[in-house]
Amino acid sequence: MSHYAKVLNGVVTNVIVADPEFFETFVDDSPGEWIQTSYKTFEGAHLGEDNLPDGGVALRSNYANVGMIYDEDLDAFYWSQPFASWTFNAEKFKWEPPYPCPGGELAAGTHYEWNEGDQVWELLSE
Repeated sequence: MSHYAKVLNGVVTNVIVADPEFFETFVDDSPGEWIQTSYKTFEGAHLGEDNLPDGGVALRSNYANVGMIYDEDLDAFYWSQPFASWTFNAEKFKWEPPYPCPGGELAAGTHYEWNEGDQVWELLSE
């Protein structure tokens, strides 16, 4: 089984799991295009069974999710820019803040939120 994203005007509108042969008989007259995606692709890397990069081929840079951008020129799926100050990392196909979140993005028991106006990370909970 493979994963496919329905893309309309550069935005993912649906993601399905299907056999490639499914599209030979599938009738879909809605606008858009089905593009293959891989749940084993994250931030420009192919992930192995341990969910760590394994050197395999990364299909379209990220696994597609509804609402993501599909950039035909880069042949990549990625999220839209969350804040004007964030810059695009073209190696990982993700947006990055001006400076990292304190304690790392996944610091146990903490939740930070970016404040664009003040250009700071704000601690919401510990």
